[in-house]
Amino acid sequence: MTSISLPPPFSLIALDRIDSTNDEAKRQAANGAGHGTVVWAGEQTAGRGRRGRLWVSPPGNLHCSFLLHPGNTPATAPQLAFVAAVALCDALLELLPAAPFKVKWPNDLLAGGRKIAGMLLEQGSPWIILGVGVDIAHAPDPALYPTTCLRQLGSGAGPFDVLAGFCGHLAPWYERWRQEGFAPIRQAWLARAAGIGGPVTVRLADDTKFDGRFIGLDEEGALLVETSDKKCKAILAGDVFFSE
Repeated sequence: MTSISLPPPFSLIALDRIDSTNDEAKRQAANGAGHGTVVWAGEQTAGRGRRGRLWVSPPGNLHCSFLLHPGNTPATAPQLAFVAAVALCDALLELLPAAPFKVKWPNDLLAGGRKIAGMLLEQGSPWIILGVGVDIAHAPDPALYPTTCLRQLGSGAGPFDVLAGFCGHLAPWYERWRQEGFAPIRQAWLARAAGIGGPVTVRLADDTKFDGRFIGLDEEGALLVETSDKKCKAILAGDVFFSE
């Protein structure tokens, strides 16, 4: 596979086909790979998303994982998904400035209300694996949410272009998070957020649902939803659906 140079601190391991880039990143960590190692694969045979869901990974889309050693406490690790979402949104806007890219809680990107990218965090010690998938050439059949891809939006960018652009934005946002904490990330994420101020349906891990209004994020990254009785609920895990 053609090699590309990534901006520091990132170094690339490029593979044609792999079970899961997250799993390969874990194997690389076990073998002593350092901070900033990026595993990129043309195709995944066992890609996965949040809560063990299948992530369809055909050739032509971007499938990659970052091995990171942030040195933060385990409690702050989930904030890295917001860092990555802001960086990826900025990278895609560089490719298609007029496209309606938005971030979606907890770890997705949308374009015109359709999912175009997702992220998966897996934590070890002392590392965190950040898995990123971007639909570039193909929009997989929808499962939970409608999907789209960069081709459908009119972009001719390839996986290399998206990966390099993403790394270029991730490095400074990552350092800002490490130096300044979550506050500037939270502000940047909210400025790019889909559905803020509008109605949402939240489905929790036990499959219970409730309706409310998406009003923001708390200082740790929990979703804040105003319920019908005007109470504010902080959601740590779940799926969010915007009303039509």
